[in-house]
Amino acid sequence: MIKEAWAKWRSGHIGRLLGESLRNQGWLYGIAMLAMVVVAGTTAGTAWMMENIVDTMIAPDMGAEVFLIAGAVIALFFSKAAASYVQAVFLARAGNRIIAVQQERLFEKLIKRGVGFFAQMESSNLLMQVTQGAQAARRLVDVVVTGFVRDALTLVGLVFVMVYQEPLLSILFFVVGPIALLSVRLLLRSVRAIMQSEMKALSEIFKVLQETSAGITIIKVFALEDHMIDRMNGAIRSVENRSNSISKLQSVASPLMEFLAGLAIAGILLISTLDFGGREPTTAGQLMSFITALLMAYEPAKRLSKMRVVIETTLVPIGMMFNLLDQEDLMRENPDAQELSPGPGKIRLNEVTFGYLGNTTVINNMDVTFEAGKTTALVGQSGGGKSTIFGLIMRFYDPDSGKVEIDDQDLQDVSFASLRRKISYVGQETFLFSATVMENLRFARPDATDEEVVEAARAAHAHDFIVKLSNGYDTEVGENGAFLSGGQKQRLAIARAILRRSEILLLDEATSALDAESEALVKAALDKLTENVTTIVIAHRLSTVLEADNILVVQEGEIVEQGDLDTLIKKDGAFRQLFDQQFKQPAS
Repeated sequence: MIKEAWAKWRSGHIGRLLGESLRNQGWLYGIAMLAMVVVAGTTAGTAWMMENIVDTMIAPDMGAEVFLIAGAVIALFFSKAAASYVQAVFLARAGNRIIAVQQERLFEKLIKRGVGFFAQMESSNLLMQVTQGAQAARRLVDVVVTGFVRDALTLVGLVFVMVYQEPLLSILFFVVGPIALLSVRLLLRSVRAIMQSEMKALSEIFKVLQETSAGITIIKVFALEDHMIDRMNGAIRSVENRSNSISKLQSVASPLMEFLAGLAIAGILLISTLDFGGREPTTAGQLMSFITALLMAYEPAKRLSKMRVVIETTLVPIGMMFNLLDQEDLMRENPDAQELSPGPGKIRLNEVTFGYLGNTTVINNMDVTFEAGKTTALVGQSGGGKSTIFGLIMRFYDPDSGKVEIDDQDLQDVSFASLRRKISYVGQETFLFSATVMENLRFARPDATDEEVVEAARAAHAHDFIVKLSNGYDTEVGENGAFLSGGQKQRLAIARAILRRSEILLLDEATSALDAESEALVKAALDKLTENVTTIVIAHRLSTVLEADNILVVQEGEIVEQGDLDTLIKKDGAFRQLFDQQFKQPAS
């Protein structure tokens, strides 16, 4: 039974966190614990010394011992002060390392998750779990280590002094202690439920802040300021109310302990003045030592009584943190993954069927080949599955059945790194990092020279506007390119793809943010870029794909038509209908 309970505790969140932390920061905690032992010993020693101090002060024949006792007191308090400093410094270092390690682990876990995970998980929840979970981990380890080492040893030492000096009076301590512990135990029932509600409210605060930052234009246009203020105020008040509830529960422990301590001291005064049949008289020094130990025991006893409440408040965010760390990633690299072999870049969806989690089928038994070195266009109404095809090619998702192959290699058998090196991508929603223009372009190929970066920018017709920026290529673009126009961001994204020099190029509405003149310039650059490159283009404006080598019409996850422009026009089918909608002039 004991062995099973120990195994269960070790596998639980507390045992797991303590085990990992003590293994990784063992020497820091070791030094802090040694200092705590010194603090506990000197605290008990202070109470012990009170007997000698009082007896020396009231006994005239002990004058010669005053200097010795004074020196001992100085040494005792100096040792306690030094040990307290060492304890605080090394405990802080160990705690800060715990936060850093947990945040590093969480981010490493997150950055390796598949795209589908981020589509399902709100960013506000992720932000809360990374920040609150790591902070809670530090608080839990700190309170457990200090509680079981410093406070427990201090309390044991002081109880020893009390029992040694006054065994009978110490009985009161053993009566009051269990009552206090039982009272605190009753408080714990509500703490975890309140803490779970507080985590939800904190997540709402993060969510409102992120939505305000990302959607400030829409908020201003539709005059939603008051609505957002009401949402934020509601979340803040919810956190405030729950924090007050937890504070109330935590605060009950101190007054309760003080009241019980007062009862104990009153009882001691009464008992110490009464004669209980032959009880040996207590000296002033013994009584003072006992009372000092009793009073000093109050603080560690109070901290130990509140420890369980603190632990309960940390278990919820720590549980969320471990749940995130332990989640299985649906998109995992094969342990025996091979490098994607050099090849021309032929892509095949081999009888592929796919549907997002909880949704109906998006790609239905699709069997299509994208010829190497050719440009293939995907057209059709929104929601037909065109972008999903891109996601499968980049292996953001695995098909439910069938295979996605590049140069006859199943993507599930190749490494992520070799696959991603093979592909360049430009989407309709351009993303730029909060860095300089040069840094954003060089992310595509870190070893590129400045001259190669500039050449790629010229090819994308971005160089002219870049040199007009305040610091040229060293200009900060702001959060997601906030300081640039949509067209400028799009041209930087295209320059990034040009610099990448991959065998496969995926363009998802890559010119959608450009004006007619810029689109013509970029189209000329793309025509040069796509020579001998396997290119797949998604476009709703058919003018951008009329020169494609092959055009696929995608509807409801199936290829309903394919061929070059002339062939599809002659078929008078789905493509002809799309073509006429965009190009046919209305009758006059």
